[in-house]
Amino acid sequence: MQLRAVVFPFMSIPSPHSVLADLFQDPLTVVLVEQIMAMEPGTRLPSEREQAELLGVSRTALRDRLSRIESLGILERRMRAGTFVKRLSPTTVSEVLLLGILSAAMPLDSMRPVRVALERQAACEASRRHDHLNLAHMAIAVDTMDATDDSAALHAADLAFHTALFAASGSPALVFLAEVLSGVMLRTVQQVALSDGRQTMRTLHRNIYAAIVEGDEAAASAAVDRHFDWLEELLAAPALPPE
Repeated sequence: MQLRAVVFPFMSIPSPHSVLADLFQDPLTVVLVEQIMAMEPGTRLPSEREQAELLGVSRTALRDRLSRIESLGILERRMRAGTFVKRLSPTTVSEVLLLGILSAAMPLDSMRPVRVALERQAACEASRRHDHLNLAHMAIAVDTMDATDDSAALHAADLAFHTALFAASGSPALVFLAEVLSGVMLRTVQQVALSDGRQTMRTLHRNIYAAIVEGDEAAASAAVDRHFDWLEELLAAPALPPE
């Protein structure tokens, strides 16, 4: 039997307009969103009367679309001042994601594997780029972990380390998504106690840092996995009161 070759269609990146048209399925909303995207955050939109006349639509139709766009977090209505363009923040996306998880009856910890995958990719990207500034921030965080036994200082150094790791990836998307998921994770896990794990924490972070400095993507990825395996063990243990 002769096997036929499987041919995959060429995948092209759609234009922003095509993406918006497919997303909203409404020409007026697409026009408004494209106008808003072209404005700087803090820019005041024209009045509803001016916009309605310019677009040739009723004020009722315009107000309906603006309300929908405002619900997405990219517009802000200020009393007696008007409607202003607002940058979509990771915090806003995090809140929407959390509501989505809850409404879908998904376990609150179901995003942990996604967080691990993002950090693993960030470590690989950072290994390729050798961003000396953010590598220096990672080194400072590791040195801070070595220099203290205070739990609050250790947690702060841990946050600084992972923030610098994502920045070192050079990927705005990874940085943005990491901030989004951090907002979710902070609401779904208890603060882990480090009474018996301080040295392990230091070693695991230093291993991630060393692999990235060496430009070893495989080692960096494996080091990230070991870090999160250890964290899962801590999270599986009974919650302890703050130290």
